[in-house]
This record gives sequence, structure tokens and C-alpha cells, in this order.
Amino acid sequence: MIRYVHTNLVARDWQALARFYQDVFGCDPVPPPRDQRGAWLDRGVGVRGLHLQGVHLRLPGHGEAGPTLEIYSYEPLLDAPPAQPNRLGFGHLAFAVDNIEATHQRVLAAGGQPLGTVTTKPIDGVGVLTFVYVRDPEGNILELQQWV
Repeated sequence: MIRYVHTNLVARDWQALARFYQDVFGCDPVPPPRDQRGAWLDRGVGVRGLHLQGVHLRLPGHGEAGPTLEIYSYEPLLDAPPAQPNRLGFGHLAFAVDNIEATHQRVLAAGGQPLGTVTTKPIDGVGVLTFVYVRDPEGNILELQQWV
């Protein structure tokens, strides 16, 4: 059996970033908060001297057994260049929303940053897509999408 479990975001401030996802998208914490270190962690991750703290958040729309968003702060923490939509590797998290304008404003009011502009495009055989790319407070790219 194979089942998708979680996506991890590494945060400078895991508590603030977790609050953002709870407040804006209705993600629910999955206790307990994590505070982990030790040789077992170093071996599994492949980095020596790690200490990580964070939480899993249940993603909306998938029920109790659905995947989570794992938000952790790592010590030591390596810096990275700002995320770009067309960079190789991980690109963005996408959320389907009922009201894209209201959600877009909530993201910005909660410390997110604009990236693109709200755009609408009919997609043959699928429907009408309205979407926009934004950044969460730590610079991760999010896609907000609304389908008609």
C-alpha cells in the first residue's frame, strides 16, 4: 500500500506560520506539537546535530485521515533564495476556495505577499479557472484557485 502523508514546510517561525495556515485556510493542528532531536533523527535525515520543532496541520477537505502540512523549524537552519514559480523542484501549494477575492485579501491581511494578479481563463473540457499566486508570510508560493 502507498498513501500520501504530508508536505513539509521549513519555517523560521513555525508557530507564526502554523497560525497563518490555521487562520486563512482553516487547517487544524494534529497533536502533539513535535520537539525532536537525537542520533536517530540525524541518521534518518542525514544531517548531524539537528533539532526540530513544529506541528502537523490537517489540510481542509480531506477528513481525519487526510494528508497534513508539516511545519517545522530546524536548528541549524540553512538559508535559501526566494522561491520562484518556475524554479526546478517544489513549486507551490494549491488551495481551492469558494471566494478567490476574499481569500486573496485574507492572505495579504495575514502577512502574505502578492505575486501574481487574479486571472480568469476558460479551460476546454474542464471549466472556468480563476487563480492567483501569492506568498505566505515566509515566502512559500501558494496558488489560490476557484473553478466554475
